[in-house]
Amino acid sequence: MTQTGTTSTPTHPNLVLVTGPSGAGRSTAINALEDLGYEVIDNLPLSLLTVLLDGPAPNRPLALGLDVRNRDFSTNALVAAIDGLVERQDITSQVLYLDAAEEELVRRYSETRRRHPLASDGPPLAGIARERELLVRIRSRADILIDSGGMSPHDLRAEVEKWFAPSAGRVLGVTIHSFSYKRGLPRGLDIVMDCRFLRNPHWEESLRALDGRDAAVDAYVVADPRFAPFFDKIKGLADLLLPAHKEEGKSHLSIGFGCTGGQHRSVTVAERLAKALAKDGWQVSKRHREMERRDAQASGSRG
Repeated sequence: MTQTGTTSTPTHPNLVLVTGPSGAGRSTAINALEDLGYEVIDNLPLSLLTVLLDGPAPNRPLALGLDVRNRDFSTNALVAAIDGLVERQDITSQVLYLDAAEEELVRRYSETRRRHPLASDGPPLAGIARERELLVRIRSRADILIDSGGMSPHDLRAEVEKWFAPSAGRVLGVTIHSFSYKRGLPRGLDIVMDCRFLRNPHWEESLRALDGRDAAVDAYVVADPRFAPFFDKIKGLADLLLPAHKEEGKSHLSIGFGCTGGQHRSVTVAERLAKALAKDGWQVSKRHREMERRDAQASGSRG
């Protein structure tokens, strides 16, 4: 499963920050980018990032590998670096985040008998949990998120190539977002749809704590008689626009769905459209901004 984040992706980003938990496939992704013509620097100290970017412009795109093993790694510093890149007009950047479920990471460490960098004297589980806590804010800023669970190294390389190969060899990538209007629109959306006219599960006490990925919420939203014609028109619009954007050589299209809290209606619509487009063969990813924000806050409170 691939998810992407907040930018309307340029056709040829000239800087890709590659990060994610240890064991999720970051090295494989870095190698794939190198084979695609990127100049690769792995484990660059964050203190040197600005020096590198303010130097002479490279003659080919850069891919920088960053993780907790970096000598001066800190979550705040990396978040600041990512936010700073967004403001720069001379650089088109993306954050590629490699992820996998905790049990998958444990399995990989068990198979390779490697020690986790944050649990050098014990089992990898504690290190994996700690690393995920450190990276949760970085994950929420990812432009492209690839879940490598169940992928072979070959599969992962192919997935990276889908996003970063030259346009002639790349399919159009589609990102489906959900968000809360209270927190504003995610940056870089190409199309925005307002779902606040649909009936709101928030007012049903049994559904309030759930979100649009839960079957009960999905059923509640879909039962609104306005849902079916709304969704049919959205799907029809996507069927018209995606081939047209692909023909124009665009590499990425971001579609956003908003509602009041970004928890129920927008999430249900985003999930359903992502599944429908994936079934049609499109390279689809999804990001639920408020769900990720909630997870980040929960992680911070535990820390």
